[in-house]
Amino acid sequence: MALIWIIFIGIALTGWVVQATLQSRFKKYAKVPLRNGMTGREVAEKMLHDNGIYDVQVISVRGRLTDHYNPLNKTINLSEPVYGSYSVAAAAVAAHETGHALQHAKGYAPLKLRSALVPVISSTSKWVMWVLLLGIILIETFPMLLWFGIAMFALSTLFSFITLPVEKNATNRALRWLSTAGITDVSNHNQAEDALRWAGYTYVVAALSSLATLLYYIMIAMSGNRR
Repeated sequence: MALIWIIFIGIALTGWVVQATLQSRFKKYAKVPLRNGMTGREVAEKMLHDNGIYDVQVISVRGRLTDHYNPLNKTINLSEPVYGSYSVAAAAVAAHETGHALQHAKGYAPLKLRSALVPVISSTSKWVMWVLLLGIILIETFPMLLWFGIAMFALSTLFSFITLPVEKNATNRALRWLSTAGITDVSNHNQAEDALRWAGYTYVVAALSSLATLLYYIMIAMSGNRR
């Protein structure tokens, strides 16, 4: 059991480093202007149109790093610092989120699988911690309840790992288009790539954290069975 706590601490420290570095990189690259002066909104719209997509709307949402693509209403939601900014960071984020719109339009399998899991995860997330807690309390009288909670949590872990190729593919689409469309050049393309790479690391940390937590609950259930 001590090993799992060492793993938890290691993941937590790694997550802190990744988040701090991500914030630092985006703050730095948000000060680097694109030479063509395009805003995040214009970058997203051009990438959509270059790929023959005209039924996706690009809108602004409040917050920082709240950017996301919504496949239900086909909207690319860009945070205010990205939507109207003409920086390398804004272009990278806008292109990445547009990459998800391209995945949706082309029927990218991992995105379809992740989207199918969303309603399941949304419903189970409301109850999973309560089921796990009650399962631990009743582990000696009703051990199957904990295993049921573990199965519910495993869906979240699966979702985290399915997210990894989805995010990586969106980043690859974004970087490839930014280069070929001339949005970035030799002076700033590496900066866009660096920003998206650190953003991608956050999903890796989240997946590893979820896996470690899942293993922790499994260890509790197995020790309860031995008793």
